[in-house]
Amino acid sequence: MKKIVFATNNRHKLEEIRKIAEGQLEILSLSDIGCNEEIDETGSTLDENAMIKAAYVQERYGYDCFADDTGLEVEALQGAPGVFSARYAGEACRAEDNMDKLLAEMSGHDHRNARFRTVIALICDGEVHLFEGVINGTITREKKGNDGFGYDPLFVPEGDTHTFAELGNEVKNSISHRALATEKLMKFLLEKTQSA
Repeated sequence: MKKIVFATNNRHKLEEIRKIAEGQLEILSLSDIGCNEEIDETGSTLDENAMIKAAYVQERYGYDCFADDTGLEVEALQGAPGVFSARYAGEACRAEDNMDKLLAEMSGHDHRNARFRTVIALICDGEVHLFEGVINGTITREKKGNDGFGYDPLFVPEGDTHTFAELGNEVKNSISHRALATEKLMKFLLEKTQSA
């Protein structure tokens, strides 16, 4: 089975991607390859941040690698928090702080459309490829549900009445922005390994 590095130590993201890739690819984390340094995300877009992380691992450790960056883009807030989703409430903030800030910013807004967008940058055999997954939905007025992570208790995907956090990881992982981007990545990698 082909081994590939996912440039993250985020346990939730790793579990999500390993579940999606199960039986098809062996996904290594940063700690699996001994990369314990913090990779600064200095890009101004999701694409740039994903590329920075993938390139860092490829250049220093020599592995084929992919990295993702995900943002929650809220229409009423002109696309914020976007690229700053993970640190919306400040550098050392927790998910709870980010959600509280978002709810505060959204108070008084009836237009609550939003989308989750994931960009995956893959560096494989010296080539760079980008894959995107987008899911539209709305922002709730209060947190609902206990599963998932990040903004999951606030995001209701289009066509549903439950938040990602209420739907549970199994359902979320089959329809999420990350699942859509990962599906494209897997399809590409599997076709590549089969034609090799």
